[in-house]
Order: sequence, then structure tokens, then C-alpha cells
Amino acid sequence: MPRDSSREFTPKVVTGNALIEGDVIYLTAADDWTRDLARAELLTDEATARLRLMMAEGQPDIVVGPYLAEVAQGADGPRPVHFREAFRSTGPSNYFHGKQAGGA
Repeated sequence: MPRDSSREFTPKVVTGNALIEGDVIYLTAADDWTRDLARAELLTDEATARLRLMMAEGQPDIVVGPYLAEVAQGADGPRPVHFREAFRSTGPSNYFHGKQAGGA
């Protein structure tokens, strides 16, 4: 299916889930992973975003299901644009722990 080249590329981050813990993780500019969206690498160029995603896809021993998530630049770094990503960034919802309990 051909891509619609008339759509402007919007900022993205590479995200997925940590293989062992299942936590939501984000790729940083230093080529490591963080659980803090504000530390994620903000990708503003489509070609770079695709390359960073391919790099993440080559790390199945670290990350499961990597994909590009749309974000906006916030005062403290990337911030979610869509409800799904905002929800994912708060941690698991099945019980009160982790980020939801104020832990790291």
C-alpha cells in the first residue's frame, strides 16, 4: 500500500515493552532504553525515525513490539499526544504499584 506523501511527519518516539519485566520503555538518543518518556529521543525526521525503529527491532532480547508513537515536544521532553500513549506511560493498570504508586 503506497504511503500518502502529502502528510507531514509528526514527532515520534520509539517505544515498546521490556522483554523481561513488560514495562513500557522508550529509546534514548544514547541508544539505551528508559522507562521515562521525558528522556526518550524526540524524532522529527521520518527517515531517522525509521532507522531508529529498525535498530530497536534488532534488539529482541531487550524490547518486544517496538513501534513509533506520536508525541509532542513538552517543556520537560516528549509528551504523549494520544490517550493510548498517555495511558501506557503511567504503567500497568491492573493494580496499584510502580509509577502509579509514585515509585520509579
